[in-house]
Amino acid sequence: MADVNVKINGISVTVPAGTTILDAARKAGVNIPTLCYLRDVNEIGACRICLVEATGARGPVPACVAKVSDGMEVKTNTPKLVAARKMNLELLLSNHKKECLSCVRSGSCELQALCHEYGIDDENAFKGVRNHYEIDRSASHMYRDNEKCILCRRCSAVCTVNQAVSVIGANARGFDTHIGCAFEKDLGDVGCISCGQCITVCPTGALSERDDTQKVVDAIQNPDMHVVVQTAPSVRVGLGEEFGYPIGSIVTGKMVTALRALGFDKVFDTNFTADLTIMEEAHEFIGRYVNKDHLPMITSCSPGWIKFCETYYPDFIPNLSSCKSPQGMFGAVAKTYYAEKMGIDPKNIYVVSVMPCTAKKFEAERLDHTAVKGLADIDAVLTVRELARMIKKAGILFNELPDGEFDAPFGLGSGAGTIFGATGGVMEAALRTAYEVLTGEELKNLDFVDVRGTSGIKEATYTIAGNVIRVAVCSGTANAKKVLEMVRNGEKDYDFIEVMACPGGCVNGGGQPIQPASVRNFVDVRAERAKGLYQDDLSLPVRKSHENPDIKEIYAEYFGEPNSHRAHEVLHTAYTVRKKY
Repeated sequence: MADVNVKINGISVTVPAGTTILDAARKAGVNIPTLCYLRDVNEIGACRICLVEATGARGPVPACVAKVSDGMEVKTNTPKLVAARKMNLELLLSNHKKECLSCVRSGSCELQALCHEYGIDDENAFKGVRNHYEIDRSASHMYRDNEKCILCRRCSAVCTVNQAVSVIGANARGFDTHIGCAFEKDLGDVGCISCGQCITVCPTGALSERDDTQKVVDAIQNPDMHVVVQTAPSVRVGLGEEFGYPIGSIVTGKMVTALRALGFDKVFDTNFTADLTIMEEAHEFIGRYVNKDHLPMITSCSPGWIKFCETYYPDFIPNLSSCKSPQGMFGAVAKTYYAEKMGIDPKNIYVVSVMPCTAKKFEAERLDHTAVKGLADIDAVLTVRELARMIKKAGILFNELPDGEFDAPFGLGSGAGTIFGATGGVMEAALRTAYEVLTGEELKNLDFVDVRGTSGIKEATYTIAGNVIRVAVCSGTANAKKVLEMVRNGEKDYDFIEVMACPGGCVNGGGQPIQPASVRNFVDVRAERAKGLYQDDLSLPVRKSHENPDIKEIYAEYFGEPNSHRAHEVLHTAYTVRKKY
C-alpha cells in the first residue's frame, strides 16, 4: 500500500494510505480525544468528541473513522473544535448522574477526565429533566446503572464482536434511548455469560463488578473464621497497574505482603491448583485420547466459557473436561485436605479468591457439585480492582512494601501454572505433562510456541510417542463459536481444544484493571501482561506441574493418583444445560 504525506497541526508525517486521522495524529505525537471509539470493536464515530478540521472536508470530521489523503492538512485543536467538544461534553453531562465523589470509576472515568481537561463543571448551559432508570443488580457478577451511561455503545459492541453473545444493545429511540436487554429483561434473566468484558470497555461508571469487599472484611474480622486467600496467576501482572506500575509488571511479592497486611490468615497461590488441574486434566485427556471417548476434549478452566457452552452449545457439554477450574479446586482442597491437615472444621474456613475474572463470582455460586456437602467451595471472589480498593482504603503503601512469600502448603506453583493466565497457557502446561507421561522421557524444550500469542484462533499438531495430537486454542467466545461450528460441521478434527472466554485469556479478564481507550487503542495490553507471565515462568525453579513437590505430596497423602475415585469426588464437577431466557 502506497504511503501518503499529511500535516497534523503543521507537523509533517508519512503514513500508509487508508490510515485514519486518529492514527496519523498519534504518529505525529498529537493526541485526539475520543469517547466511543475502540479499535477493531466500536468504530462508529458517534460521540463526535474526536472532530477535527481537514482540508477537502465540508465541515469537521470524526478522526477515528475518517481516512487521510495525500497532501491533507489537519487541525485538531482550533477554537471551533474546542467549543464543539465542550458542547458535546455538556450535553452528555446534562443527562448524567453526577455523583463523582462516590462513583467506583472516579479517577479512572474517561468522561470525568475529558470534563476536567476542557474545564466543564456542573453549571453547564443545558438543563432539563434527567431520565431515571433503576440500577440492575440481577446478575451475579455486576450491576448496570443507565443513569451514568453515555450511549457510546462500546459495551454492546464488545458483547457482539468479541463475545458473540449480543444480550445488550440500544433500546427505544431519541431521548429515551438506553442500553438494555431484549424486551427490557434484567441482565440476570438473559444469556449473559458473566465475562465482564463490557465493564472493562465502559468509559464511565455505568457498568461495574458486584463489590464483595465488605463481605471479605467482615469475615476477616470474625474471630471464629479462618480466612484464607488465593490469587490467580494473572493477578500478579495486573495489580501493579492500579498503583502506577507499567503494564505487565510482576508484583507477586508486594501483593502477598499486602494481603497479609489486610489480615488474611493464610495467603496461597492459585498456581498450585493450576498444577493440580493439569495433573487431572492431562491424565483425563490421555484416557479419552486412548479410548477415543468424547473427543475433542475441551478445557474447563474459564467459567465464562463454561456458561457460554451450557447456554449456546449444550451439545458440546460431554466434550468438556470434568475438572473444576483452579479456583474451584483450591476451594475444594482447602475444605478437605487442608482442613484435615490443620485440624480445622471446614465450616470455619472462609475461602476468598482474587481473580482477574468476573465470571468467577458466578462460578463460586455453583453449588451443584461442591467438595463438602452444604458448604460452597469458594465463599467470596474479589476482582483485581476490588483488591486494589481494599489495599488503598486500608492505607497500605503498596509501592513501598517488601516482597513476601506465599504460605505452605499451597505456596509453590510451577511455571506451567503461571502461564494459565495467557491464552494457550493451559494447553502448553498440559502438553508439558502429557508428553512426559506418554513418552516416559524428559521434555527438553518446554516452550510450545505455536499455541502462544494473542491471535483469536491458533492450531498446532504434535506427535508424541507416535500419537498425532491435533490441538486448537481460542479466546473470546466469538472465536469459540467459530471453532465449535467448524467441529460440528466436520470441517475440523481436533483432539484437544483450549477455550478462554476473554480475548487474550485471563490477562484480559473482566476483573482486571481498566485501561482507557487512549491506551487500549495503541497498546496491546493483553500481550504486555502475557509477557510478564512468560517471564515469571522462565524464572521459576519448577516449570512442569507434575514436578511440583507439593503436588507430589498431596497425591501421596490424599488423592493417591490423578483421576482416582477421591480425586473425582473432590476435584471434578458436572455441567447443566441453561436457558437463554
